[in-house]
Amino acid sequence: MEFDRTLADRRMGRLRSLLGVGAGEAVLILDLKNIQYLAGFTGSDGALFVAPDSAVLLVDGRYENQAKREAAGVEVRRYGDKLAGIAAVVSEGGQGRILFDAAAMTVEGHAKLTEKLPGVVLAPAPADLNRLRGVKEEWEIDRMRRAARIAGDAVLAVMDSIRPGVQEKDIAIELEYKMRRLGADGIAFPSIIATGENSALPHASPGMRRIREHDVIVVDYGAVCEGYRSDETITLSVGKPPDEFREAYGAVREAHDTAMRAVRSGAVCGSVDAVARELLSGKGWGPFFSHGTGHGVGLDVHEYPRLAAAVEGTLEAGMVVTVEPGIYLEGRWGIRIEDMVRVRNDDCEILTVFGKDPMVL
Repeated sequence: MEFDRTLADRRMGRLRSLLGVGAGEAVLILDLKNIQYLAGFTGSDGALFVAPDSAVLLVDGRYENQAKREAAGVEVRRYGDKLAGIAAVVSEGGQGRILFDAAAMTVEGHAKLTEKLPGVVLAPAPADLNRLRGVKEEWEIDRMRRAARIAGDAVLAVMDSIRPGVQEKDIAIELEYKMRRLGADGIAFPSIIATGENSALPHASPGMRRIREHDVIVVDYGAVCEGYRSDETITLSVGKPPDEFREAYGAVREAHDTAMRAVRSGAVCGSVDAVARELLSGKGWGPFFSHGTGHGVGLDVHEYPRLAAAVEGTLEAGMVVTVEPGIYLEGRWGIRIEDMVRVRNDDCEILTVFGKDPMVL
């Protein structure tokens, strides 16, 4: 789908509504993924200024022509100095209060803008702007579904490389190559290929370690398709796995499947996490589950909402989240089973494609 004026106007209307933007106020967007979501611009630098009745996309000379081709619903302006360009637009509009996305504003940037805009109040936005991206449209989900299919096909294509003697980093390189060859724009995040004791590190980086017989291997991977990402994790073993592995894998799989059944519109995010956590705790594995059960996926691989303890937000139909319980035994091995799912009214649709039955190579 091409980004058009109707889509931009609708999304910026939701932004104004979320923040209650009124006369004399405006919103300064610095997060590039939020800029892409609201205006369609995919460059690596810029700022979006959204007033009650207008919007200005500010870019430097590298991106002026790109912004004019990609963006919709905005006036494109070129700046020499970014903060000076922002200050000029604010001054022209006569706004007295500017809301900004706090996660993307640096202390230095805030100080310099305050100096350039005497009399203007710069205030952090009162709501998480990433909530805007929580519910996906059908065309967004289609892109994520394609990304998941490409990533799953790529993992299948590198299975023959997962054997004793092969280094983690070589599998990661081959996996990225396969995803790109199969049509991905890139990888959704640095792939995790964690073997043996490294599999007990939830976010291990592929290194020089070579696969050994009986190793447990965690493979966490995703692709990008037209800006949208996928996220999936499988756990397998090379030869007979270590003692307790099958029991632990069964527990993680049961926690995964039970949490998946809890995902539906209206479910409290923290309650989905609790389902997985309580099941693993009941089987004695609770202390070894060290992260949240899931997170939103979209233009970023980690975005709103989070499926974690004490998170009070609720799921809505059209959100895309992961379900990924795990067990990690330090110095020995780890297990994570992850699918990416679309929230529906009464259940969820699995978007990832790889089977989650125990796999021995």
